[in-house]
Parts: sequence; C-alpha cells; structure tokens
Amino acid sequence: MTAIMAVHRALYSAGSLTIAVSPSARQTGEFVRKAKGFARILGIKARGDGDNEISMLFPNGSRIVGLPGTEATVRGFSAVSLMVVDEAARVSDDLYKAIRPFLAVGGGDLWLMSTPYGKRGFFYEEWSGEGKWERFKVPVTECARIPAWFVEDERASMGDRWFRQEYLCEFTEANAALFDRDLILRAFTPDVKPMFFD
Repeated sequence: MTAIMAVHRALYSAGSLTIAVSPSARQTGEFVRKAKGFARILGIKARGDGDNEISMLFPNGSRIVGLPGTEATVRGFSAVSLMVVDEAARVSDDLYKAIRPFLAVGGGDLWLMSTPYGKRGFFYEEWSGEGKWERFKVPVTECARIPAWFVEDERASMGDRWFRQEYLCEFTEANAALFDRDLILRAFTPDVKPMFFD
C-alpha cells in the first residue's frame, strides 16, 4: 500500500520528493523495487535519478529516493512531500531524529509502518503517546489473505510473546527486561521532591 501511495504522490504531485527509509539499504531497495513495479503497471517509465543509488525519477520530475538505515549518511534532503519509514520499530532513534527535519520546509507527510518490537524507541513512543498521529492497526485476525492453519502453526512454533508482537500488533516487553516497563513508569511521580545531602 505504501509503495502505491509513493507512486501516487510522485505521479500527481509533479516535482515532488518521496523518501523511503528502513533499517537497511536492502529493505529500502525492496520498497523502491515494489514502487517501480507499480509504476510499470501504469506504463510510467521511471529511471534512476542519477544521484542516488536507490531511486526513481518520473517524467514529471518527481523522485522516490530510498535511503540506508544509517543516521550519518542520510542528511541533505529538504522539502520532502512524503516520507515513509518502513519497519520503523527497528529504525534507530538517531536516524528518526535525523530525517524529521526533511519535512520542515515542505510540510510533508510522515508515515511510520512496522510490527512492534518491544516497548522501546520512537515508534513505541509515537504509537502510545498523545501526538497528532492517525493510527491504524491490522492484526492477523483481520487479514483474510493469511490462512487460519498458518496462523495456528505460527502461534505454536514461535511462542506467545513473539506471536502477539508479530501477528497481533502488540507491544510486548523487551526480551532483556527484568521489570515491566509500565511498572517502572508508575514508580515515578513529580509529587516527591528529591533529597539533597551536603
């Protein structure tokens, strides 16, 4: 769906820039490859933009550029019309903070997509916080394309925590967590003043 949205934005907003980010260049390349496939179906002849290894340049001047998952090498883009962060729960907080300014000038749209990966990181914070986000959750129970026998095999083979995370879109506790995150957060209160000793 997001690859279709990227092609739609490029096609109907001439000269626009769509950025795709994921934890690795391989994953980002897969996203752009899907976008190329949809463009081909529409008869659009897109080619590389000549500057970025993972990219598409449309006849109307729009571009889709895929970036690797490294904060130090993604900078330099501005006036982004659409930014898609795939597998956002596994993208580093540093990378997320580095790409957000790309949206400042053009007031572009930001889409974060992912299965959960524990109660940690920016994706969990954005999902569970107040923010201006529009949130969509599609657990396997709402996906008719996946047969019930496969779902039950997965539930049996991967264990409850991983199944709930991967297939039911639940933010479970991180593997290494000794205490439940919510329990720790409830231990803090602004009502208690810190004690200082000389």
